[in-house]
Amino acid sequence: MRRREFFGFVAPSVLVMAGLLVLPLYQTIAWSLQRVNYGETGTFVGLDNYTHALTDPRFGQAVLFTVELTLVVVATLIVLGYLLATLVNGLGRSRPFVLGILLVSYVIPQVVGGAMFSWLFNSNFGGVLNFLLSTLLGQDILWFASTWPNRIMVALNTVWSMLPFAMLVILAGLQSVPEEVVEAAQIDGAPTWRLHWNVIIPTVRGTLGFVAIISIMDVLRAFDQLIALSPQAVQLGNESVMLYVFNVAFQDGGQQLGLGSAVNVLLIALICLMLYPFIRGIAREARHA
Repeated sequence: MRRREFFGFVAPSVLVMAGLLVLPLYQTIAWSLQRVNYGETGTFVGLDNYTHALTDPRFGQAVLFTVELTLVVVATLIVLGYLLATLVNGLGRSRPFVLGILLVSYVIPQVVGGAMFSWLFNSNFGGVLNFLLSTLLGQDILWFASTWPNRIMVALNTVWSMLPFAMLVILAGLQSVPEEVVEAAQIDGAPTWRLHWNVIIPTVRGTLGFVAIISIMDVLRAFDQLIALSPQAVQLGNESVMLYVFNVAFQDGGQQLGLGSAVNVLLIALICLMLYPFIRGIAREARHA
């Protein structure tokens, strides 16, 4: 392919990526250094927005909640995703039907899925799970008004919505495991748990790392499900970083676009920090391969 043809094919994609990613990122960084109100030209304030965010206890609580949610959800996704993928991988003709059912929660928009999920805990809409747990424990659980019950509900919804993706990616990785390696381990008398731990999991380690990377990026940007599941997120201390940005920049009436932009930049730095170990591990594995 000639150089002119190559640039002709690549240029449209580069322009689209620049318009959708590079320019908004540049504008976000620029606004993070300014005091910006709607309809007004920004005023340069240096690092004041970053100082305000880093010294705001509410922002610190949002970061803590988001990181805790991310660690719990990602660990659960990897474990349950692997177990579920192993079960689905052993199915025969029923595999497409089972996959179709499992993918329903992933294709539903998160706001809609969050509202549907909340009905399981809301007595005004039947609240099946709330009724069963209240009967079992002998007391009512305030899922929407207590901090930890609300956190558990948010975590369960996040796992429910993202588990099909983790399962599907891990399933693809399991299907790439050489059958002769598995058969050799079985002939040597390896028990099932050792077969998975010493043979299959090391083989799909790159796939598990990819699932962790995508899941971390998604959970750190948690926003939609909190609208339906945690209407009192600020009061309960269950406000995510993205919900904090929405509240300070749009919802609370402060119109602090500069502060919201600074928090977005800090969130990008947090995402990079949490992704670094996984990216380094995948890069090391690629070099060895």
